[in-house]
Amino acid sequence: MVMSAAPTAVQPYLQIMRLDKPIGTWLLYWPCTWSIALATPAGQLPSLYYLALFGAGAVLMRSAGCVINDLWDKEFDKKVERTKMRPLACGSLTERQAVALLTGLLSTSLAVLLQLNWFSVAVGSASMFLVVGYPLAKRYTYWPQFVLGATLNWGVLIAWAEMMPQDQFYTVLPLYVSTILHTSSGLEEFRCEIVTGGLTFNWGALLGWSAVQGSLSSAAPIVLYLAALQWTLLYDTIYAHQDKTDDIMIGVKSTALRFGENTKKWLSGFGTAAVTGLGLTGYLADQTWPYYLALAGTSAHFAWQIRTVNINDGQDCWRKFKSNQWMGAILFAGIVAGTYLKKDKEELHCEDRSKIHS
Repeated sequence: MVMSAAPTAVQPYLQIMRLDKPIGTWLLYWPCTWSIALATPAGQLPSLYYLALFGAGAVLMRSAGCVINDLWDKEFDKKVERTKMRPLACGSLTERQAVALLTGLLSTSLAVLLQLNWFSVAVGSASMFLVVGYPLAKRYTYWPQFVLGATLNWGVLIAWAEMMPQDQFYTVLPLYVSTILHTSSGLEEFRCEIVTGGLTFNWGALLGWSAVQGSLSSAAPIVLYLAALQWTLLYDTIYAHQDKTDDIMIGVKSTALRFGENTKKWLSGFGTAAVTGLGLTGYLADQTWPYYLALAGTSAHFAWQIRTVNINDGQDCWRKFKSNQWMGAILFAGIVAGTYLKKDKEELHCEDRSKIHS
């Protein structure tokens, strides 16, 4: 709908930004929301301001990442059936036009980032090394999805640093790890970039925490980031199976090619690590029962994906990959409810004292 309603001259720009395929933006955004909700004070709802700010950042940085990816991969894309009609590959956009668009996207992204505290700005700026390096990973490693996951979930750390005190950054680390593993198992839009992608897509897990907390000194955002990395490894590996035939022909690498027929065993490992990391995140963040109920739903979703996916059916891989946007929403709802039902430590301390004196 976005593409068909836009003027013809604008459509190649929208296409290279993947605005017609919002799934990538959701996968980048959800780890940020998890971190923001985890860093929210007990008994309160997450800040709509931060949710909106990180939403804008997710759209802009996902778009910028796609432009960077297409600039690096133009020659590869010409040889792959699924990507040969991308604007740079088919010639509807020139490299000069793409660079101009990228400049505008990065400049606007910087303006959004500068709305946060300086620690969060530093954390967010550090992600650019992963954003730029992620498309290169497929040329040198079979684990590009790992880098993708590390990048996609970086917002976990940024959001936490913005919202929490400096001594609370460690709390979000399990979530970051879990989301990276999940990302790695599915996202084929970034087919050969799984390792790089895992690191990249999950940067929001760090950014969200740092934005709310002002630092990354708690373990929770770090564990959250690592958990998110496992999530990325899971869904991006699934997605990578769509292009494995073309990838072999053109000589690019991915976890789909590395794992082959053993893919489901690896997916099970990623899913287990992601759930473990998310569970540890909840413990470090003093979460309540709604969080763990959502985690049970997340575990069931992982099990369903791994059990039913047909890695030799591209359409089924796409369906399973796309379903991860709902997993992100379920976990976010669980964190919001769990945080809202939490009692802060000062209130609990007062209750304990009153019980002692009574």
